[in-house]
Amino acid sequence: MEEARNNQTGASPSIDLSANAPIELPKLLLASSSPRRSEILRLVGWPFEKVAAEVDESLNENELPAQYVERLALAKAQDAASRNVNGLIVAADTTVVIDEMILAKPVDSEDAHRMLRTLQGRWHQVLTGVALVSAQDARVAHELTDVRFAAMTDQEIAWYVSTGEPNDKAGAYAIQGLGARFIQEIKGDYFNVMGLPVRLLYELALGRR
Repeated sequence: MEEARNNQTGASPSIDLSANAPIELPKLLLASSSPRRSEILRLVGWPFEKVAAEVDESLNENELPAQYVERLALAKAQDAASRNVNGLIVAADTTVVIDEMILAKPVDSEDAHRMLRTLQGRWHQVLTGVALVSAQDARVAHELTDVRFAAMTDQEIAWYVSTGEPNDKAGAYAIQGLGARFIQEIKGDYFNVMGLPVRLLYELALGRR
């Protein structure tokens, strides 16, 4: 299991960390159409605007999960930057891994059934790559959370797929939605499973990663 969070080079944004000064969060340009990532930033009071980003999310040959999510996160942020967007751009990519196999978004309901049958009653890992890019800096890292699914009956799987919630979710479930009833235990960052690890983002913004 990969536990390292790999950083790329660059100086951090200038932020006053003196003992008595409040830490002001830098405004972010979120290169993501995910409503979940927007929800997380609003929840923690992080100012942001959304910007467009488009990348090919195909997996490269022999690419490890951590390499995959970090590469896509950085590619999304760089794509937004290439559109002449000025500011501090954040992008993220999340995937689910079980038995060293990546479970991306299901292509159809049959694929969602397959993923849920694979996950039910077992532990798996959720990895999210996070990239922060500005004109002076580029840094990227990833977070890993272990998640244990409860055992699911065929009826439960069929019902959950029929709700449509699994359709655009890595691993075919949403921990913050209807899928929460099937999550038995997690070890690590809950927000990472939602799609944006807040603590990791905070440390990247402060130059601690």
